[in-house]
Amino acid sequence: MSGHSKWASIKHKKASLDAKRGKLFTRIIRELTVSAREGGGNPDNNARLRKAIETAKTANMPQDNIKKAIQRGTGEIPGVIYEELVYEGYGPGGIAILLEATTDNKNRTASEIRSIFSKNGGNMGENGCVAWMFKNKGYISVEKSKYEEEKLMSVVLDLGADDLRTDDEDVYEILTKPENFEQVKNGLEQKGIPIENSELSPQPQTYIKLTGKNAEQMLKLMDELENHDDVKNVYANFDISKEEMEQIEG
Repeated sequence: MSGHSKWASIKHKKASLDAKRGKLFTRIIRELTVSAREGGGNPDNNARLRKAIETAKTANMPQDNIKKAIQRGTGEIPGVIYEELVYEGYGPGGIAILLEATTDNKNRTASEIRSIFSKNGGNMGENGCVAWMFKNKGYISVEKSKYEEEKLMSVVLDLGADDLRTDDEDVYEILTKPENFEQVKNGLEQKGIPIENSELSPQPQTYIKLTGKNAEQMLKLMDELENHDDVKNVYANFDISKEEMEQIEG
């Protein structure tokens, strides 16, 4: 597994479904509120809000919750003011980590994130220390069992994608320029090709392979970072083989 893209599909299931759903709802509500505040409450004119609403509906969030979160963002009803922050640092084996957070108390969040890094073989760095190792791209994954490689390659290149990666055991990974992301995603949906995951996100330009203790510590660090209430996304340039994962999981 490599960095953020694979992490979501095989990370440890340590919390109950209800707890996971509660945490997911919290993150979605923050994203709805911030995106409405930044770009307005009309999803037709706000791509970020449109994506947040889509995520909320996929998670079966009640419509009333979605509406109130947007209204807090536009100021129609009172609510907590959230601030968006980016943290950078290093994990075991020199892995680059880029982390996006949404918080109402940046001092508390910074202190807690720094503590998670330090107790799991990493350290938080200065702004800019690893961001240069990532490039913003559109990322779309399609399960390998759902579509043939040659057909998918032809389709995505015609739609304007930059690349189709096939080295993951379970999914095809489609990469696009940010400006072509919606075009490629919509084109796949129109052709009935089932998308497992899609996002505009910082993608590592190179990966570092981890084994043994470094791999185990890295997975624990990622797990703890993602489980923090204020963390929205974590991106990292590590690569861990399927065999290594199976050994770690016991």
